[in-house]
Amino acid sequence: MNGNLYLKFFKSHKEIVLHKSQYTTNATIHSEQYHAVYPPFSSLQCGSILQWLTKIKDFTKAQQLHALMVTSGNLQDNAYLNTKLTAVYACYGRMAEAQVIFNDTVLKNSFLWNSMIRGFACYGHSLRSLLLYREMLYYGQKADNFTYPFVLKACGDLVLVEIGRRVHGEVVVSGLESDMYVSNSLMAMYSKFGDMEWARVVFDRMLKRDLTSWNTMISGYVNDENPSEAMVIFELLQNSGLSADGTTLLGLLSACAKLMAVRQGKAIHGYIVRNNGEIFNDFLTNALIEMYCTCKSVIDARLLFEGAKCKDVVSWNSMISGYERNGNAFESIKLFCRMVKEEAVPDEVTVVAVLGACGQVTALEFGMSVHSYLLKEGYGVNITVATALLDMYSKCGSLSCSRHVFDDMPEKRMVSWSAMIAGYGAHGRGREAISIFHEMLENSFIPDEGVFTSVLSAYSHAGLVNEGRDFFHRMTMEYNVKPGLAHYSCLVDLLGRAGNLDEAYDLIQTMEVNPTSDIWAALLSACRLHRNVKLAEISAQKVFEMKPTDVSSYICLSNVYASEKRWDDVNRIRTLIRRKGLIKSPGCSFIVLDKMIHRFLVGDKSHQQTPDIYAKLEDLNLELKEAGYKPDTSSVFYDVEEDVKEKMLWDHSERLAIAFALIKTRPGTTIRITKNLRVCGDCHTVTKMISKLMCREIIMRDIHRFHHFKDGLCSCGDYW
Repeated sequence: MNGNLYLKFFKSHKEIVLHKSQYTTNATIHSEQYHAVYPPFSSLQCGSILQWLTKIKDFTKAQQLHALMVTSGNLQDNAYLNTKLTAVYACYGRMAEAQVIFNDTVLKNSFLWNSMIRGFACYGHSLRSLLLYREMLYYGQKADNFTYPFVLKACGDLVLVEIGRRVHGEVVVSGLESDMYVSNSLMAMYSKFGDMEWARVVFDRMLKRDLTSWNTMISGYVNDENPSEAMVIFELLQNSGLSADGTTLLGLLSACAKLMAVRQGKAIHGYIVRNNGEIFNDFLTNALIEMYCTCKSVIDARLLFEGAKCKDVVSWNSMISGYERNGNAFESIKLFCRMVKEEAVPDEVTVVAVLGACGQVTALEFGMSVHSYLLKEGYGVNITVATALLDMYSKCGSLSCSRHVFDDMPEKRMVSWSAMIAGYGAHGRGREAISIFHEMLENSFIPDEGVFTSVLSAYSHAGLVNEGRDFFHRMTMEYNVKPGLAHYSCLVDLLGRAGNLDEAYDLIQTMEVNPTSDIWAALLSACRLHRNVKLAEISAQKVFEMKPTDVSSYICLSNVYASEKRWDDVNRIRTLIRRKGLIKSPGCSFIVLDKMIHRFLVGDKSHQQTPDIYAKLEDLNLELKEAGYKPDTSSVFYDVEEDVKEKMLWDHSERLAIAFALIKTRPGTTIRITKNLRVCGDCHTVTKMISKLMCREIIMRDIHRFHHFKDGLCSCGDYW
């Protein structure tokens, strides 16, 4: 065993071994308490004491009996009684007291050794358990089938692979590998090592298996990110004659979630119901809710959630985070409000999820209310929550609040620095992002892959091509970080948006890793901006091969053809979309006013104030034309007349949201809008002009970045 481990043990050894005289000092007190309940020791027989030791379930009574034995002296050296008492102490995790008796016992039998090894292993002292095991072998006491399970547990908890394999060898030599309990412990140890190959070897060699054997393999494969094999093991279990229990089903539901296998998940749900709910408990209910949410079946999750008799914080968290992960921020926020109203207490997971939902729809006011709630409840100094707050403010367009949270963090972790860098980058403030990066280096943080991704993204949003290209190479040369897919994607986006399409294409061709659909999609998007049909067709074909159901790539290629007025190709692509049954997401914009979230679609007329909104749009149209506005219909990719194209532009969702905000807010109020697609060129021009005519700051977040419109200018510098 590693010498450092021995050193660590012996340095702390004094803390656990109590001096006999120190322990005896308190013995008289316990003895007096004991005599008040039990007759004098002299009248007791060993058999009676053993009977009491076997039945003792109160730790205080065990102490009293021990004190009586110490003060009376006659039976203090009785090895059998001492062994029993040691087992009682070890069972309660009182290893200091157990160690005193163990040290004073001259004749140590296997039961005494096993009690100590088990106690240390089960109560967080795995290293002491292993050292005691070696000491046991040194003194000639053989390990048995009660020793090895806890020695193996200690090896697994400490992830001591070499020692674990050595103990496995000792198990084989001793002939105990056939013991089912020992084999289960071997599988559990290898599962903790992440070595499911050897766990499977042990499993296949077993002549007899219990349900623990099957559960160990299922959970091991799930934790090893091999859920498919976990499902195979379950099929074998069904043929074995054993019935699944709650532990089995929890592992299977986790496997279904990782596989996105909602059909198998529903089958497991049905299995539970068919068993009359005998194995239904809160853990399974929460696991089912989480599985349904992960598989994007939030309706099924909600039905189960509403039907739960007792909703704990995990149930609430699964639904709130489930809605947030599936892009339904409205329901996530509503459910959080209901949770607080019903006096359920949110925890860190709840808060992070609802802040993420606020960021999705730019619900700044609600996010600030959550922040106030956190300060009131004392969450303010939590690093995870503070980072979530920082990210929320950034996504809601309030970088000043985001920086305030960042500066007030008592301790910063890598994820905090990365979030702040990403925030500045998304707002097009690349110089500030780089400044934060250098500040991070000055604070002795070594950047990881995520930080480099955030920095490269910041260069891309700011259009700093030369600086970004140089940083990409420095990342490898100076920081010895091998570029990953995310880094290549950022660089392709940077080069492509700047018009360096051939360089971006050459980069993809020479990448050290295989390009993903996202990388080709980044090049395709750049080809649309710069109207490069040839490269657009190449990159689109790559995306079609990798993600045949990605409708956005078909739309993007169609728009490239439309910009060149190749209407036959446009019709061909749109026919292909219909034949494949793909559905394009309509343009949608969100705005939050008076803690109410308002959503507008393209040409939307469902809002209660539709007449006022369209009347305001007419007024704006007149004012803009008087100010020199001329519609840019190049962003309308339909073969229709110009006047029809102009009308189609005025139905865009962000314009409806702006008109509504101008009606409902006081002059000078900042308008914040979130759009699910890229803002078109004409809407970008119109929003700049409205910001000047109405003397308003308009902060718009589209799918790529933030745009801060003020005094007729945009923070992106018309580069997005």
